[in-house]
Amino acid sequence: MASPVPISRPNGLRDRLTIPVLAFGGILMAVMQTVVVPLLPDLPRLTGSSPGAVSWMVTATLLSGAVLTPVLGRAGDMYGKRRVLTAALALMTVGSVMCALSSDITVLIAARALQGAAASVVPLSISILRDELPPERRGSAVALMSSTVGIGAALGLPLAALVIQYADWHTMFWLTSALGATGVAAVWWAVKESPVREPGRFDALGALGLAAGLVCLLLGVSQGGQWGWGSPRITGLFAGALVVLALWWWHQLRSPRPLVDLRLAVRPRVGLSHVAALLTGFAFYANSLVTAQLVQAPKSTGYGLQLSIVATGLCLLPGGVTMLLLSPVSARISAARGPRITLALGAAVIACGYAVRIVDSRDLWMIILGATVVATGTTLAYSALPTLILRAVPAGQTASANGVNVLMRTIGQAVSSAAVAAVLVHHSSPVAGTPVPTLHGYLRAFAMAGAVALVACAAALSIPGEAASGATREARGESRSDRDQTPAGT
Repeated sequence: MASPVPISRPNGLRDRLTIPVLAFGGILMAVMQTVVVPLLPDLPRLTGSSPGAVSWMVTATLLSGAVLTPVLGRAGDMYGKRRVLTAALALMTVGSVMCALSSDITVLIAARALQGAAASVVPLSISILRDELPPERRGSAVALMSSTVGIGAALGLPLAALVIQYADWHTMFWLTSALGATGVAAVWWAVKESPVREPGRFDALGALGLAAGLVCLLLGVSQGGQWGWGSPRITGLFAGALVVLALWWWHQLRSPRPLVDLRLAVRPRVGLSHVAALLTGFAFYANSLVTAQLVQAPKSTGYGLQLSIVATGLCLLPGGVTMLLLSPVSARISAARGPRITLALGAAVIACGYAVRIVDSRDLWMIILGATVVATGTTLAYSALPTLILRAVPAGQTASANGVNVLMRTIGQAVSSAAVAAVLVHHSSPVAGTPVPTLHGYLRAFAMAGAVALVACAAALSIPGEAASGATREARGESRSDRDQTPAGT
């Protein structure tokens, strides 16, 4: 366990910019993941490739992000969080430059896989904030960092749509390349290297096993609708994932320095937080998926508004602004009532948002209202999850533990995408010769996501409360002197 260092208060411009710079990195990561979405319908023509090949520009980022998030989180705990954070942002920027320079689909897919490394930015940044900030500033900073995922996603879609509408599509990637380079330089200049580390030998075998198991699992989930859920490829992928992850679990329990400390992960406070993260990720992601499709549906469907990509992005923008404004509120609720109550409240608000969507999904203002309510609940839930993890794990494992929590959100989002697609395909009717989801299908998707949110609420309420005993503090790796000498650099 690393030794604590004396608290130092903000001193100078660099210290004061640490939180804004880390938040900028989180927003930039979410923007990078989102900007490709408006391009997907036109990329087959622009790259001379098939729609199936183009879909891999999203799948590759999902897979690499899921694999690299826990791996880079563990590397950050061992070798230095700022160092690994800078490397992740640099890989993201290199991927953006590759996209800007090429129209070859193979190069574009490889570049998007590189950009998946940026999924580790948020857990690494949260771990830095835990190490560097005094307790009175930590809650609001972690809440803001958690909200950057939604803020960046809400900003990325209209930004990309505007650039694509008025300029060559490569310009969008040149713009993100410049932003990425700025982020790398800002982190290197403003963020101090955390003194808290957990040295040891990196579990390369564990990393390879986790990578193989997650690739099989998420590839099967993401491609099941296209390849057929009962096809030999999909059943083989799921069977392979089950076998590989079982062997990986066995290896992690016997490794002296595991990639993921499973004994810690299965403790109720940590394990139930991961379950809640998976369920919340499912519930949150359905909002973006369904809203974008619904408002762009043709007016001939009887419910569609036939909005442009730019207008669609603007519909989601109020949710991003709400996430930015409410992050301090969520921190105050966690400080007063505890993060598990904030998480349960957030999940309940998400369910209320979907209830609004079920009541009325024809009027634009009601659609925006419902989407914003879901975003409000997501802010509360996502800000509480890392706080729960930080309070339940030793200081030397915060990056890897938060990386696993983000991984669970990613798996939830992947399952949500597949489930929503299956519901909408099942409830479709032809419009001008093209199958289009019915309004009933959208309402079914809302009901499914709302039900999952209620299950997430129940999971949150099942998380044991934080005991004030010395044994609990010892499990978190904190002694009395640790609490009195919390590492701080900002």
